[in-house]
Amino acid sequence: MREREHQGTAAIIGTFLVAAWLTVLPLPDAVEFGRPTWLALALIYWVIALPHRIGVLWGFAVGLFQDVLTGVVLGQHAVALAVVAYVALAAHKRIRVFPPLQQSVVVFLLTGTGALIAYTVQSAVGRVLVPPVWVLLPALVSALIWRPVFGLLRWVRRRFMVR
Repeated sequence: MREREHQGTAAIIGTFLVAAWLTVLPLPDAVEFGRPTWLALALIYWVIALPHRIGVLWGFAVGLFQDVLTGVVLGQHAVALAVVAYVALAAHKRIRVFPPLQQSVVVFLLTGTGALIAYTVQSAVGRVLVPPVWVLLPALVSALIWRPVFGLLRWVRRRFMVR
């Protein structure tokens, strides 16, 4: 019975690996500042879809993986994504019933909060490269692409019967 309850862990990890690949995929300099926060989007989806399985610990682990992957201050994204996961977990019932536009606003607020936390850690160690307003551009792009990402991850969840 336990195997049926926790089916699809490989699919969840696979979506995080694809999101990590999209995070480090080279982009032209003109659009690099607007790169969506792929790992945060995947985390938000899975927290909303499976709050009993994906939570703050997953957020911390995915953030730590992103820190190692991108070579930034260790713990910067770990703390940011743990906070994002916590807030998404606390409000997952409300977020599920929001209309698409309102969900996108919530995603902007969540990813923006995560980006500002990461920015604060960077500024604390003296590695700030851009003004704080530019940090919110990826959050805006993430909010704009939330519905297609949501639809794709929902398809993955149903296709691989993730429970």
